[in-house]
Amino acid sequence: MTERTLIKNLAASSDGPVTVSGWVDTVRDQKKVQFVVLRDESGALQLVHPRAEDADPIADTISALGTGSFITVTGDLKHDERVKLGGIEVLIGEIEVVSEALESPIAEDTGVDKRMDWRFLDLRVPRNNLIFRIQTTLEHAWRTYWVEHDFIEIHTPKLMASASESKAELFEVKYFDGKAYLAQSPQFFKQMAQPAGFGRVFEIGPAFRADPSFTSRHATEFVSVDSELSWIDSHEDVMRLHEELMVAGFTAVREKHGAEIEAAFGIEVTVPTTPFPRIPLAEAKRIVAERGYEVPRHDDDMDPEGERQIAAYVKEQFGHEFVFLTDYASSIRPFYHMRHEADAGITKSYDLIFNGVEISTGAQREHRIEVLEAQARDKGLDPEELAFYLDFFRYGVPPHGGFGMGLSRVLMLLLGLPNLREATYLFRGPTRLLP
Repeated sequence: MTERTLIKNLAASSDGPVTVSGWVDTVRDQKKVQFVVLRDESGALQLVHPRAEDADPIADTISALGTGSFITVTGDLKHDERVKLGGIEVLIGEIEVVSEALESPIAEDTGVDKRMDWRFLDLRVPRNNLIFRIQTTLEHAWRTYWVEHDFIEIHTPKLMASASESKAELFEVKYFDGKAYLAQSPQFFKQMAQPAGFGRVFEIGPAFRADPSFTSRHATEFVSVDSELSWIDSHEDVMRLHEELMVAGFTAVREKHGAEIEAAFGIEVTVPTTPFPRIPLAEAKRIVAERGYEVPRHDDDMDPEGERQIAAYVKEQFGHEFVFLTDYASSIRPFYHMRHEADAGITKSYDLIFNGVEISTGAQREHRIEVLEAQARDKGLDPEELAFYLDFFRYGVPPHGGFGMGLSRVLMLLLGLPNLREATYLFRGPTRLLP
């Protein structure tokens, strides 16, 4: 079999014989010459076939091609500055229709729900393909940062015997003669690595929330980006790690995909400066109120409009796309968040807001066993059900903290996408389990 050449590699190749394979994007079936735009996973290429005056099987094959059909072409590569598509073209010598395609059920203006039904076709669109190449670069940059800073990668189980945060958003599954729960986060297990002596850990893996939300930023299954580290003085150390990680990721994305992103999405990737602005939640609510918006008082959290307002303030005052909101109330934080010594109603925690949307929660963890047990009871949790977790803290554990961050949210906001579904390979929500 002749070796296939990716389209992206043709520009650097010499003129001469070449074999390419891909999907038919468009066909211009003219009287004297035929043009086919072929697209593979790396780019697009113009194929050319001058019609013969007598019998011409290649011309007949091209005339019958449907959009999306997969073909293999062997021919002569030619560099020509006049060719608008990359300055190269291939003169067709042989053509094989490997797989014919039906007419596509989706188009550029098709609604997102139907596009999700036909996601494998939707992902052929170069713009959508680019999203996941960017995702790859982002994850690789984060892993590189972690490894270079002596972090250990872990893979935690996704079947759990008890809740890791609260029972309100748990998926319960039958487990032999008993029951189990899908992990809401790797929280317990990445904390287990601290008394185990790992020191610094990270994981990129799935998490599950039984949240019946139909917003543009929620999913029932998502990729969680997590990190935990020992020997910290406060949540400030976690925030410092977090912002350095974001700088590393955005730098890599800008360097590798900056021009493509600007062309496809109209977005200029900005590498954030450090330190990121930090604003205590109470102060953030006051700032938002002065801007004319009152955050509802039914809980102690910042609502989505409040997040947008404080992000707008930070953009105006500091020219920054990120802001840490700190010192959240213990009433809305998990039992394992450490509380301030001077005010037990406030935790040593933060949310990271990016372009007006929360993408992450981080905190210093409580490592004192008696305090943990008391805080679990305050949250209505039974310490006996958490015995395996609480045992971590009975045998010596250093002060530690970490964060969990939604990968798709970061991509969505980085690229200015309208919703999380666009930035998720296969989206899962309350009404979607297919494809």
